[in-house]
Amino acid sequence: MLLRVTQYGEPILRKVGTAITEFDADLAQLADDMVDTMYDEEGIGLAAQQIGKAIQLFVLDVRPPEGEQPAFDYSFDGKQPPLDLIMPMALANPKVSIIDSSEDVYEEGCLSFPDVRGKVTRPIGVRCEFQDTEGNSHILEATGLLGRCILHESDHLNGELFIDKMDKRDLQRMTPRIKKIKRGSRDFLKSQK
Repeated sequence: MLLRVTQYGEPILRKVGTAITEFDADLAQLADDMVDTMYDEEGIGLAAQQIGKAIQLFVLDVRPPEGEQPAFDYSFDGKQPPLDLIMPMALANPKVSIIDSSEDVYEEGCLSFPDVRGKVTRPIGVRCEFQDTEGNSHILEATGLLGRCILHESDHLNGELFIDKMDKRDLQRMTPRIKKIKRGSRDFLKSQK
């Protein structure tokens, strides 16, 4: 089932998610719906806050187009299984730490900010301890696009947004568009009352 993606200006995007304690069919269905929504919106990641829920859950899929090599290194529970076996991936209660603090600049976007893009500097390598939708624990280490996606989505779970870290010049250039999205959110919220 496709879900509505929250837009900048809706308070839920600034809420810190609560830990997931129930690993049941409802959680698995929510993760599946989030993946369907992410694909429909042509995204590579989607956090629970972006579908109106303040919980510690995000989904991602950063597989490259057919025939291309991934632009990142990774290990999943100490191995490197084919990406098709582990993605799309749902990560509950992620604990992220930095394993390579060298920084990289990359232009990011966000489904809650349609048509807004800007350069964001992030550490290159991350380690993410998380649980799957059945409650099993895993460790994912990643660089490049996968590492960046983990950091971007983890920020959402903590009420932080990519515009908080965006290059000042890019943010200035995008401000009119961001304000327009926020106005649209206000109108939407009023219509729901």
